[in-house]
Amino acid sequence: MSHPVDFQDVSTTGLESSPVAAALAGLRANEARYFKNKYAHVFTVQPAAEAVEIIDWVHDILKTERDLVIESKPLEATAFEVDGIRMAYVFYESGLSINVMYTKADGGKRAVGFKLSDGMDVPEELAARFKFARQRSKLAGTIRGSFFVIKGTY
Repeated sequence: MSHPVDFQDVSTTGLESSPVAAALAGLRANEARYFKNKYAHVFTVQPAAEAVEIIDWVHDILKTERDLVIESKPLEATAFEVDGIRMAYVFYESGLSINVMYTKADGGKRAVGFKLSDGMDVPEELAARFKFARQRSKLAGTIRGSFFVIKGTY
């Protein structure tokens, strides 16, 4: 069952099995606040078991573009469209969040972003391939992020 993410009263609902559940909840709330403020979109997530198609799409892009397989268990996911951009998010038990930004129009921006929750180590599968920049967030503490540009069509 899907539920909207409240960025004013941050909850770990759906993320309880993560060792960094509070930080991951803050990261998820940070994303919810961004989409509410920029696009007036209510960020709604669903359990991984109900979001298999979304998770498969994200994992297919990772595998095809960079031969990446994420070892952590997906906990929640969401997909939606705003201003002609297809967005997908997967939140993992390790504290990792992966998002795909895929502009539908030819020549638009298409990228995969990685965000690491405060307190988690860089996953082994990402450590040697990506450099992570730091940013501060009132909701999520220190977020470390990286990305790559999608070259294929999905």
